[in-house]
Amino acid sequence: MAKRNITLKMISEHEYESVNATGNKVQIDMHEPSLKRHQAPMELLLSALAGCSAVDAVSMMKKRRKEVVDLVVDAEGDRDEGIPAFYKSIHLKFILTSPDATLEEFEKVVKLAVEKYCSVASSLKSSVTHSCEIVRPS
Repeated sequence: MAKRNITLKMISEHEYESVNATGNKVQIDMHEPSLKRHQAPMELLLSALAGCSAVDAVSMMKKRRKEVVDLVVDAEGDRDEGIPAFYKSIHLKFILTSPDATLEEFEKVVKLAVEKYCSVASSLKSSVTHSCEIVRPS
């Protein structure tokens, strides 16, 4: 089993920093749109899903010996109005620039990437557990 860890630290009431084991950082903020400088957690989820499936799709296209000039993924999530405001649905639109790929093969590759190989998509179905601890200031 391959474990991954991050540590999230509060910077201020609306800003956080996530750091992985190798020191890579992601800034997160929950500011109003006019003050926003970083993605919010639910936007990061869309970014992770788009990124994961894009990497898999490009890899599979290259294995098919297709030239990939560019790939753009537009991710749109429709959130529930209640609390928690979870994604009721997510749509990923893949736009490939390639001189030799066909739409039919690209559609097959994207279906495999999203539904079979993308770890993020599969993780959206996983169990989430939690634990708590309190540290008293000295």
